[in-house]
Amino acid sequence: MHIKHYFIYSLFTVLFFSCSGTEKNTSDLIAVGGKQYGGELKFMSSEKISSLFPIESIDVFSQRILNQIFEPLFKIDLTTMKVVPCIAESFESNSNASVYTFKIRKGVKFHEDACFSSGVRDVTAADVKFSLDIACSGLPENQVSYLLANHIKGAKEYLEKTQNSLIEGGVAGIKVIDEYTLKIELSEPFSGLDKVLSHTGLSIFPKEAYDKYGKDVKNHPVGTGPFMLEKYTNESIVLKRNPNYWLKDNFGNQLPFLDKINLMYSKDKKSELIAFRKKQIDLVLEIPVEEIEHILGTLQDALKGLNVKHKIENESSLSTAYIAFACQSKEFKNENVRRAFNLAINRQNIVETYLEGEGYPATNGFVPPMDIYPNKQVKGFTYNPEQAKELMAKAGYPNGKNFPALSIYVNAKEGSSIHKMVQGVVDDLNKNLQLKLKIILCTIKERNEAIASGKAKIWRAGWIADYPDPETFLSVFYGGNIHGSNYLLNNTKFKNEMYDKLYEQSLRELNPDKRNALMVKCDQLIIDKSPVMPILTDDFIIMVNARLRDFKTNSMETIDFSKAYIKDTK
Repeated sequence: MHIKHYFIYSLFTVLFFSCSGTEKNTSDLIAVGGKQYGGELKFMSSEKISSLFPIESIDVFSQRILNQIFEPLFKIDLTTMKVVPCIAESFESNSNASVYTFKIRKGVKFHEDACFSSGVRDVTAADVKFSLDIACSGLPENQVSYLLANHIKGAKEYLEKTQNSLIEGGVAGIKVIDEYTLKIELSEPFSGLDKVLSHTGLSIFPKEAYDKYGKDVKNHPVGTGPFMLEKYTNESIVLKRNPNYWLKDNFGNQLPFLDKINLMYSKDKKSELIAFRKKQIDLVLEIPVEEIEHILGTLQDALKGLNVKHKIENESSLSTAYIAFACQSKEFKNENVRRAFNLAINRQNIVETYLEGEGYPATNGFVPPMDIYPNKQVKGFTYNPEQAKELMAKAGYPNGKNFPALSIYVNAKEGSSIHKMVQGVVDDLNKNLQLKLKIILCTIKERNEAIASGKAKIWRAGWIADYPDPETFLSVFYGGNIHGSNYLLNNTKFKNEMYDKLYEQSLRELNPDKRNALMVKCDQLIIDKSPVMPILTDDFIIMVNARLRDFKTNSMETIDFSKAYIKDTK
């Protein structure tokens, strides 16, 4: 994948003032290499975070906080996009990648919490087993079962037996060998297990916390990450430095450097940008392209010292924005209707006109461009309103007659890029197919509830790579992921025997070229059967106050503050 990377610096510089000063817990620490301990980093989110339990919080907004509190067995190196050790120090697999053995890192401590009789304790293989067992369960709060249930021996059976509560023994294929050794036996060979185990939803937490807090564990996160919870309200989430964090940087500095992270909620992107210019926050995520020219402010602002010295970073995102259909509903059960919707929208015009050039039209498959996958082999939709009308007539809706007036559920703020994108889609559909669609703006929670209840027949969605592999996108449509309370995977209820067969073959295939060929066929079936309308891929653009150092963006839109530090400019 071609990745664009650039920096834009403001034309004027000003002096800054420390946000919070040095807290007591870092006052006696001296950082090597020009880095500094202390300070409070502030940023905003447009979505409220309702849970801090890894298996329950799977949207990108929640994961940006969870990444600071919890850690999985592996992580993705945000520079190389390769899997690197985390809680697991190392692993080995047998010759056909059906049995994996993991060595758990010694000396990693959980956060200090009342759930422990001694305050803190080390992570063991039993903790890893418990965390993975519950991630395979059928509990209503578990939204990540799709990651493991189709891979691990006995996981599907465990999923079915744990719809209401956990059972003794856990998943048969997950076994504790000794205090720091864990073995996982798969139902079929799969060479990408280490990538899957890097997912934030599979982070490690202690059984004591789950036992003590029960369903309220979502408000009492106990992890191993660089930061731990200090305050959790409807207005903000405040994290504080974990003094027992196990990781050091290349200079030997004990991580993390920051004393606090303060996440607040924004009314809209405009208010967030204003807060940045007033130096009330240090970071702005997902900047609309049309706002970039307004960020620096006027010359008069600069002369008055109102500008903030900053940089803007941009990465092509491993994500796809799309419109999803309830494929089993009477409105969209007919494949001709779904294909007609895809043919009736002008993706290029939506990007150029409604989004002012922000993003890239989805002209191939559902999987976005990435280095390891030949997505150009997938033939996507081209704008053809006449053919779309023919398909609607064939489905029994000539000139839109008798097709119901539906609402598209969109989790976005009014006037946001997402809202504008969907408005472009709605305008094309209403004009070309003579429909009466309208937009309902809502929160992620409200949209998910509407999908789960069947009220939503069509909705806006987006998928960001869980790990840098096309499989994470294709799993969205696997028929085996239609079950229980999981509203994330295959919430369109798309079921196709050929797709499932090809997808399963791709999981077992160890040869990269043959695996890609199978995934291309899956991707093409998504276009041909049209359970969704891929609209565009885009860039992840962030703005960083110059005093915030060693913080980088990446194509997976992951946020990692473990090595970031604050150093005020002079």
